[in-house]
Amino acid sequence: MELLHSIAEFFEIAFKNLPNFLPGIIATLLLSILSIVGGTLIGILVNLMKMAKVRPLVLLADIYVVIVRGTPLLLQLFFMFYCLPRMGINLDRFTSAVLGLSFHNGAYISEIFRGAILSIPKGQSEAAKAIGMTKLQSFRHVIFPQAFKNAVPALGNQFLLAIKDSSLASVITITETMMLARQLATATFSIFPIYFDAACIYMVLTYTLSFLLKKLEKRLRVNER
Repeated sequence: MELLHSIAEFFEIAFKNLPNFLPGIIATLLLSILSIVGGTLIGILVNLMKMAKVRPLVLLADIYVVIVRGTPLLLQLFFMFYCLPRMGINLDRFTSAVLGLSFHNGAYISEIFRGAILSIPKGQSEAAKAIGMTKLQSFRHVIFPQAFKNAVPALGNQFLLAIKDSSLASVITITETMMLARQLATATFSIFPIYFDAACIYMVLTYTLSFLLKKLEKRLRVNER
């Protein structure tokens, strides 16, 4: 009987505090969406730099990927928030978080696109060249659409990671879901129900994105027929 009472009390506290997470959910969604869009644009740009086959651009792209993949995201966020102002670049907390997360996601997304582009047969680019397309036109109209279809599953995994990685923005005092969970847990002394709420929120967000990505994959497969 005591166990049932404890369980009931746990869920009562969890449901009671759930609406308090709304500002954090909005912040998490904004961070995730902006960092995914920013990371995707960076990933495409890095691949264009490599495809240009201009040595300084290729070297710069390679250095960027090595630095991001070789250092923790937490350190990258600290750099954006604490080091850039010392260099005269002053950004607000939210912008620093978006740039840091985009900077991080861009390196991994660029590698996903690189693998997808390499999977396209060389005959495709040769055929585009034969009908008079430039390299940029060939990439835009022939290579990239096919590469994007191949990259969707891996991109989906990276986008899911981007949602969970947004929780690290709390270390630079962004009031997203995890920061709000800490504040509520401190204020109410109800640690487990509050963090249970946070876990449920992240699960709902990631499941929803996963569901939408599966729909996109099915649509792309249908269009190939």
